[in-house]
Amino acid sequence: MVKLIHTLADHSDDVNCCALSSSLLATCSLDKTIRLYSLSDFAELPHSPLKFHTYAVHCCCFSPSGHILASCSTDGTTVLWSAHNGQTLAVMEQPGGSPVRVCRFSPDSSCLASGAADGTVVLWNAQSHKLYRSGSVKDGSLVACAFSPNGSFFVTGSSCGDLTVWDDKMRCLHSEKAHDLGITCCDFSSQPVSARSIDDQLKQFTEDWSEEDVSMWLCAQGLKDLVGIFKMNNIDGKELLNLTKESLADDLKIESLGLRSKVLRKIEELRTKVKSLSSEIPDEFICPITRELMKDPVIASDGYSYEKDAMENWISKKKRTSPMTNLVLPSVVLTPNRTLKMAINRWLETHQK
Repeated sequence: MVKLIHTLADHSDDVNCCALSSSLLATCSLDKTIRLYSLSDFAELPHSPLKFHTYAVHCCCFSPSGHILASCSTDGTTVLWSAHNGQTLAVMEQPGGSPVRVCRFSPDSSCLASGAADGTVVLWNAQSHKLYRSGSVKDGSLVACAFSPNGSFFVTGSSCGDLTVWDDKMRCLHSEKAHDLGITCCDFSSQPVSARSIDDQLKQFTEDWSEEDVSMWLCAQGLKDLVGIFKMNNIDGKELLNLTKESLADDLKIESLGLRSKVLRKIEELRTKVKSLSSEIPDEFICPITRELMKDPVIASDGYSYEKDAMENWISKKKRTSPMTNLVLPSVVLTPNRTLKMAINRWLETHQK
């Protein structure tokens, strides 16, 4: 049952947008301010409200780590704030000075998109705060924006009802009249709609397959008759990739030369696929400690993402320094990086087809 927990009534004018991090709620308003609240008790933070904009604030959003807050306004600026202390980190002026209606961080926090009333959209480098790429739509104000989970493309929506899909180089991939009236919001799901199970979608590499996964693979390859033999010998994904001509004949007792040859061909295809997949992993998906694909990424207080088990082990050995910067960690709290995890899972789905 849904029930009202708390009501916040601090803004003096209409609230245009609200955003959540793992610990904070941000709201922005026509009253030119942004307010920050703790999710634990909904108390307003000491450094709230945030004041800089000279006109209405239309949108606000947190970076995936939750450390940075972005806001945009009719005054033609997009501002970055420290969520921790409210300090102004950067002021980015929209080319032409048009009112900025929407802003969004990319999943890896490398870029920030801002869309304006004149139809311009800008990708800012979130680290240097410099303009990276820009583009524009023909008609209407840009009022909605969303990045795909892996950050390889994003979509903008206009007040004329148009949707435009852009890649990370600001090339227009697709545009269509999606609605008769203006678009107010757009978003991506974390996973595509499909008949596959969640467990299947989260499978990483063939090495991670269980005995049941191997059985399913055998059936898919037309080798259903071998399921019993493989199960009896406890062949999981790792064992599957290590099978040889000799082990198929001597250990699994597969007498047919043709059948052994077919199994070996299919296994070699899997080996090639695993090798190809491993070589193409984006750097941001690799744990700096293990140098392996992250399965459960967390954000440390140094702002970098690590594999949870690896970082916990690092800290447990009384290493209070950052693995990346070698500076002392301000805190040992690890925050789940759900956005990065979704991006990794989406990338895996694409490369496992």
